[in-house]
Amino acid sequence: MTADQIKKPCRILSLDGGGAKGFYSLGVLREVEAMLGSKLCDHFDLIFGTSTGSIIASLLGLGKSVGEIAALYESHVPTVMREKSKTAKSAALRALADEVFMGASFADMKTGIGVVATRWIIERPMIFKTHIGQAHGRSNTFSPGFGVAVSDAVQASCSAYPFFERKTVKTDKGDVIELIDGGYCANNPTLYAIADATCALGYEPSNVRVLSVGVGVYPAPKQAWYSTMRWASMLMSVQLLQKTLEINTQSMDQLRHILFQHVPTVRISDTFEQPEMATDLFEHNLQKLNILRQRGSESFGRQENDLRRLLA
Repeated sequence: MTADQIKKPCRILSLDGGGAKGFYSLGVLREVEAMLGSKLCDHFDLIFGTSTGSIIASLLGLGKSVGEIAALYESHVPTVMREKSKTAKSAALRALADEVFMGASFADMKTGIGVVATRWIIERPMIFKTHIGQAHGRSNTFSPGFGVAVSDAVQASCSAYPFFERKTVKTDKGDVIELIDGGYCANNPTLYAIADATCALGYEPSNVRVLSVGVGVYPAPKQAWYSTMRWASMLMSVQLLQKTLEINTQSMDQLRHILFQHVPTVRISDTFEQPEMATDLFEHNLQKLNILRQRGSESFGRQENDLRRLLA
């Protein structure tokens, strides 16, 4: 980064994981895009995403509008989440990613991107990034997204094992790596994005602006919701996964607040306690998902003035 570039604020958009609950995030982003008056890739220097957030982040990075992404979610997400076995879910996710990203590479991105996945064997994060400025060391061997296609990186970030199969990718250096959902290491990827801005790109923390968008917090569905599903006996595992991701999300946000309290940040992720809002990451009822998107729009409205000041 040049000295003049670093003087300008670094604007970060961070998108949580949460499966089908990404419809809530899209409700928030629809309003943000309308407020800014153009595509979000033109306004944010870094867009980081985990799991469902990685799908949205990558599509935004490729220049898609929020409306286009919402249409893709309506067409594909219920199909993926409706599948009963992990093999069928993974196959549906692969078909979605291949159709939506159509062979795109990280070199095609119009802004800085971070897609968070988790290495299965060595239990460390693997973050697919766009440009060399985001590298923390090993810059001599850096390549966008490790040479992995956007489709494969996003599948890895979304592979919520054991409900999806683990995803194996091969980098352009010949490394074969087995990956699972990025939510296991950073369901809220804000800290990773701030680290890129401050440690790799050289921005002062006070010159960074962060919009962190979650997926909302909801009551757990009743067991009857799973009554027609073959993996009904795994209900407790689904609830454990949900709880794990939510704890991770809150922990990362608490650390962000402690370590980077001088970084101007707006966090949008409301809690809904009404029984009719009960849902989880495997929701496939399009009517319920549409309500989540509406809730996201309402959440934006409660913080609109703060966002205008943040992104001015």
